[in-house]
Amino acid sequence: MLGHKRVLAVVPARGGSKGVKLKNLRPIGGVPLIALAGRVVAQVPAIDRAVVSTDHEEIAQVAQTAGLAAPFFRPESLSGDRIADWDVLVHALVEMEKLDGVTYDIVLMLQPTSPSRTPEHVNETLRALVDNRWDAAWTLSETDSKAHPLKQLTVAADGAMDYYDPAGARIIARQQLTSVYHRNGIAYAITRSCLLDQKSIKGAKTGAVIIQGPVVNIDTEMDLEWANWLLARENAAGQGSA
Repeated sequence: MLGHKRVLAVVPARGGSKGVKLKNLRPIGGVPLIALAGRVVAQVPAIDRAVVSTDHEEIAQVAQTAGLAAPFFRPESLSGDRIADWDVLVHALVEMEKLDGVTYDIVLMLQPTSPSRTPEHVNETLRALVDNRWDAAWTLSETDSKAHPLKQLTVAADGAMDYYDPAGARIIARQQLTSVYHRNGIAYAITRSCLLDQKSIKGAKTGAVIIQGPVVNIDTEMDLEWANWLLARENAAGQGSA
């Protein structure tokens, strides 16, 4: 618990990923992504219950080995690649409240495809949600200025190029750009009322927890290579300071 708030952690991990087949089972540093999420959960005392939401038997087995419960399987209707996070979280919340006979005040979504996660990231997100009385708190990373919306272009079917946003025509130097941020998947902390009453993972009062440093979000084979490289670099740095 966090104060008097009961926390349910949900790790969404369907088996039908397309970009990287069964990516939730792919290893970083020899450890499957789903198991890395379980290791972090074990180091966050505020979490009362942690479950995996999956439709895949092997993912469920690996998750359980890593300390994540798998008391239900996600139905096929919630296993497609266009299913919203809200649907998955509400399903998990309803199932777990029914099975456990309790009410969970906070749902914490931890996507296994963000292996840069640390227990400190999760604790900070939960604390920000409660201390600020937000409806939700999301972890974000600052977007590199090269990928800023005002520097993006579109290409028509005939090859004609134009600005994604007409205001981009006025950008000469990056110093003109206001910082923008993107979701990094490390943690989403959402109140029960936000999910069930506002029917959203982003409520009327949603705050940002900015994560510093490189954050990997696994969508491609190259992302996996980068994540393994970053881990090797961190391990080498740790050995050098020992």
